[in-house]
Amino acid sequence: MIRKNNPSVQIFPVIMSLLVLGCSGDDMRDLNSFMVDKRTRPGGVIERIPTFKPYEAFAYAATTMRSPFDRPIDARRLARLNVRSAARPDLGRPREFLEQFTLDSLQMVGRLERSSGACSLIRDPYGGIHCVQLGNFLGRNHGRITDMQISHVALVEIVPDGTAEGWVERRKTLKLESP
Repeated sequence: MIRKNNPSVQIFPVIMSLLVLGCSGDDMRDLNSFMVDKRTRPGGVIERIPTFKPYEAFAYAATTMRSPFDRPIDARRLARLNVRSAARPDLGRPREFLEQFTLDSLQMVGRLERSSGACSLIRDPYGGIHCVQLGNFLGRNHGRITDMQISHVALVEIVPDGTAEGWVERRKTLKLESP
């Protein structure tokens, strides 16, 4: 039962009539002008879909051959035999001060000529300058100085070759740093 003196019952018809009046407006002039403008323009041409060449499968016939990035097996055996007999670091000798640094962190900064002989000046990562001569060791890979010139210091490192007891010699150069 709905009572007639209930205020919500009397307000409901007023709200509904306002909603109906708000939606009844016919102000679509901008939409109509937009549609007329679009209909008067000429239609575009759609390009044809390009034709693609069919995929041609490639049969790789070299799967049974040696990879070009691997060393031949015979060369590995030969290198292993030569390395074991020729290059070995002396692990019993006392380590020099500059052997605690990587070779990349050391810089040649000059050369000194003295009456006792020539020495090259090497800067360590902490800024210390050290005088080295032929036969001194540099870097972590047992690098022994073999040649000293005005512009560079040449050394030979002994590094593992990846096998259990194999070692190989590697030549490196420290060039004089320009200021």
